[in-house]
Amino acid sequence: MELLCLLGAVASLGALLCAPLRDCLLFTVLRVFYLSLYQVGQVFLYFQWDSLLLEAGFLAMLVAPLRLLKWRSTAWRPHDSVTFWLVRWLLFRLMFASGVVKLTSRCPTWWGLTALTYHYETQCIPTPAAWYAHQLPVWFQKFSVVATYVIEIAVPLLFFMPIRRLRIFSFYCQVLLQILIILTGNYNFFNALTIVLAFSLLDEEHVGRWPGRGKKKHASSAWPPTLLSFLSTLLELATYALLLYWSVHYFGLEIDWEKKLLESKVAFTYHEFTQWLRAVTLPLVGLGFLSLSWEILSAMYRCACIRGCFWKLWATLQWAVFATATVGMFAVSLVPFTYIDYESNGKLWPGIHQMFSAVERFQVVNSYGLFRRMTGVGGRPEVVLEGSYDKQSWTEIEFMYKPGNVSAAPAVVAPHQPRLDWQMWFAALAHHSSSPWFASFVHRLLQGKEDVIRLVQVDEDRYPFSSQPPVYLRAQLYKYWFTHSAESGAGAARWWRRQHVQEFFPTVSLGDPTLDALLSQHGLKDKLPLKRPTDAFLPRLLSSVRQLSRPFSPHVVLWSLYLVAATTFLLRAVPRRPRGGAPPARHKAPKQQRGDPGEKNGQLRRKEGREAEEKGEGPRGTKRRK
Repeated sequence: MELLCLLGAVASLGALLCAPLRDCLLFTVLRVFYLSLYQVGQVFLYFQWDSLLLEAGFLAMLVAPLRLLKWRSTAWRPHDSVTFWLVRWLLFRLMFASGVVKLTSRCPTWWGLTALTYHYETQCIPTPAAWYAHQLPVWFQKFSVVATYVIEIAVPLLFFMPIRRLRIFSFYCQVLLQILIILTGNYNFFNALTIVLAFSLLDEEHVGRWPGRGKKKHASSAWPPTLLSFLSTLLELATYALLLYWSVHYFGLEIDWEKKLLESKVAFTYHEFTQWLRAVTLPLVGLGFLSLSWEILSAMYRCACIRGCFWKLWATLQWAVFATATVGMFAVSLVPFTYIDYESNGKLWPGIHQMFSAVERFQVVNSYGLFRRMTGVGGRPEVVLEGSYDKQSWTEIEFMYKPGNVSAAPAVVAPHQPRLDWQMWFAALAHHSSSPWFASFVHRLLQGKEDVIRLVQVDEDRYPFSSQPPVYLRAQLYKYWFTHSAESGAGAARWWRRQHVQEFFPTVSLGDPTLDALLSQHGLKDKLPLKRPTDAFLPRLLSSVRQLSRPFSPHVVLWSLYLVAATTFLLRAVPRRPRGGAPPARHKAPKQQRGDPGEKNGQLRRKEGREAEEKGEGPRGTKRRK
């Protein structure tokens, strides 16, 4: 596992820094690595964002070009829009299902619009900003839930609209939601990956405007406007008006001028919502099929516009292969997508279910639905480990990331995910027998296993039993709450307040019958270690890397890699100018008519460049000097 992680980190960093390595072959290798880790990690990697990364990684294999096996590769391919459509479809399934399951779960906090009054303090690993967000008034928290419903259920329907500005509007809505989640919670790479998926809603023209390179005006901005652009604008305004009307009508939005607050409530029943969901699930499948069909037909037309029989045949062959793969992916994804309504799921063609069953274990497509139910309504349950040498005086073991010390500020660790801290949050929600790994975790701490201790604390000074393992260990269950901004006095500097609930795990020591019985029950007893050569190259290499990274926290190592990549991109973006000389003049190529196949055929562009050189023109369109 260490070797897979190391190779994956090196390959990922290489793909970020080196353009030729952004290849479908490299993404295939990365996905195989992560799928292997996913299977071995079991409960520690069975998160929805891990499934999302595996599905996005499979799509990267289809979207990314094949550069490593080709000496020359054009940056554009006629079928690119077809395979890239799957990214938009994945984003739609993720967001729409995440909004729907909040209501189908019948969670009273989501139906009462009070979920966010509990969310910030009960999420797995909050950030310091979550404490401040928790202090916001209740009416604002309820309005935030309404905005979440609109962004996750209504706005995704705009992903497939033919109007470009509606897709751009939906992009910024999704990005806004993800940024707010990033600021208030540590959800590792999930939010960054969702933002990357949201880029499928944009086009090159809009992205080019961010660094100031997009000078070209869209055709719809011409004056006087054409009939088509006028109708497009009218439809766009009507869409915004409908979104506003539906939000006000179905969530009872009303301004109370006397109290100066915004009142809101769910103005529909569970039965009405399920009936609506049943009515729209299959039409949404049809909408996706129509959108995909349009992309396939458009790509086929672009293949027909390419000059040269050989290149036209080659582009058509690629289009046929990738269009078939895209249709297959779309069909298989319908099974997990229709899990939101089992009646619609049963109406799918049986052959689609068989196809899904054949690829299910490879995590090619998955079902999603984040934050289905709000936990910790009566207080955030938290497990606190305590160790002792004499069974009389007990010392708490503080983790690096999860809440423990009431005076310690919440951590900021994203995009790193401390898997042990997350599992401790899940373990606190039920009896310890529901988390078999916890008994093994306690056993390793009693043994003083250094690799396990480093998952708790990297700094030895902050681990109270660094010199000698504890003789006894136990775990207590507490309930935590964020403090209020109005609190003052001795506890004013505290972030949390807590209350003891009960014992979570009994007092045990090495050789304790209770601990041995738990380990034997779940097959976690120590086995004979494998005999490995200690002087082999690979073990020595991994040991050296481990020693180099030992003094640093995992999130520090991860952020260092990201900063290296970001610094490299910034240095490349800085324009290079010759010393003492004027900046080079930019040459604008003659505009080509829309639909000109030469604009999209890399072979034709290179041919025209050679003809220009033969006529005596330089690379910038000026005559060569004799």
